[in-house]
Amino acid sequence: DAEIRKDVQTYYGQVLKKSADLQTNACVTTARPVPKHIREALQNVHEEVALRYYGCGLVIPEHLENCWILDLGSGGGRDCYVLSQLVGEKGHVTGIDMTKGQVEVAEKYLDYHMEKYGFQASNVTFIHGYIEKLGEAGIKNESYDIVVSNCVINLVPDKQQVLQEAYRVLKHGGELYFSDVYTSLELPEEIRTHKVLWGECLGGALYWKELAILAQKIGFCPPRLVTANLITIQNKELERVIGDCRFVSATFRLFKCSKTGPTKRCQVIYNGGITGHEKELMFDANFTFKEGEIVEVDEETAAILKNSRFAQDFLIRPIGEKLPISGGCSALELKDIITDPFKLAEESDSMKSRCVPDAAGGCCGTKKSC
Repeated sequence: DAEIRKDVQTYYGQVLKKSADLQTNACVTTARPVPKHIREALQNVHEEVALRYYGCGLVIPEHLENCWILDLGSGGGRDCYVLSQLVGEKGHVTGIDMTKGQVEVAEKYLDYHMEKYGFQASNVTFIHGYIEKLGEAGIKNESYDIVVSNCVINLVPDKQQVLQEAYRVLKHGGELYFSDVYTSLELPEEIRTHKVLWGECLGGALYWKELAILAQKIGFCPPRLVTANLITIQNKELERVIGDCRFVSATFRLFKCSKTGPTKRCQVIYNGGITGHEKELMFDANFTFKEGEIVEVDEETAAILKNSRFAQDFLIRPIGEKLPISGGCSALELKDIITDPFKLAEESDSMKSRCVPDAAGGCCGTKKSC
């Protein structure tokens, strides 16, 4: 573990100077419609911080006002500075990273960003430390509403300890919202010991089915798959080492929910109004909630909505109970839940390949498919 840490610190502190230095597309944010308020927040981030971005997704969930957020493996601080705008002056964002050079870059622009946002005082803190040892960094039990991580957990040998620590520091009803790299099978020794593949977020990737096992062992609700994209290797030597193994970047949400609340399928109505998602909330790959529309959800989804920060945004009732609706929408039938990120990524690729732009610049008649 110590040798892997040293190699990763060297890779991100000395080898990589900017995003363009990466040898695979694992750490590239792929296209999913980004709300206007997030696009604007991204544009406010200093250029040097943005250039040192090595994430594999967009770890900015919904309903962030006044939240306390912890970013595991915050690197140069891009995600922290975006989140700090969205939580506002009453919220707070803490970033922790084990590479001192990255923390120094992030701290260099604290004053710049606070002045840019018009905040009276900084609402961001950066810590040099290990994400699997949050206690040593002084992070207390149940002190954060949300924990995020962007393509970092794969760099740590002990994934269970990272998830255990995230669970410990989350408040009840809190959420771990994270993007990472997953494999289609258990990785052979040749891949797991390859220094460049570790640095490129592939050598330490978790077999995707293991995530649900670890989550259950720790106490999280079952993982909610949000997005997934297939990873391509742009290096012949690395392709030879990888062989038949496939990789995917995927975003999951893990909730720390109490055992109280709905235990049966429910009908829910999204009240609307969440910033950037006023009329429609794309909660994950399985559920998109439109304002005023009745949607039937499984017991796990109902429990999450009831016990998390989304509780005030939904009307939740047992199946069969009459619900007030503003339009003529009826309850949707409960569908099979997609949990396999490779299946979702393949479906997304298939939809994109069939897209034919229409006169308005959309495609296939749906915004979600692109």
